[in-house]
Amino acid sequence: MRTLAIDHGTHRMGIALSDELNMLAQPLEFIPAEPFAAFLARLQQILREKEVGQIIVGMPRNMDGSYGPAALKVQEFVAVLRDAVTVPIRTLDERLTTVQAHRMLSQAEVKGRDRRQKVDKSSAAILLQTYLDSQPSP
Repeated sequence: MRTLAIDHGTHRMGIALSDELNMLAQPLEFIPAEPFAAFLARLQQILREKEVGQIIVGMPRNMDGSYGPAALKVQEFVAVLRDAVTVPIRTLDERLTTVQAHRMLSQAEVKGRDRRQKVDKSSAAILLQTYLDSQPSP
């Protein structure tokens, strides 16, 4: 079963997906955060089509490790998500994933609108790869 990662945002949710062996993360797409019902419908479709076994949601933390207002929004999002899907959900520290995604896209010379459209799913892929790399080998 694959693992899916969500980079939570107020406007867009970045989505990344692992390969079947849960070794490599790939950016998949971004889904508009609103209307939430449409986001949820698309997410459930992906979960079915891609045979997802678990979801990783990025948990924003301050640089000192504490939780701020953005983390509270993610906690609320995860609570609602747990009621809407049947697969297990985990959170993972996402400090600096967006910074890494911007840097990576900048180095690839991705500009303007293209960068805005790719940064969320790239952040989700960085988050997911971090999670996959932390898991013991089968």
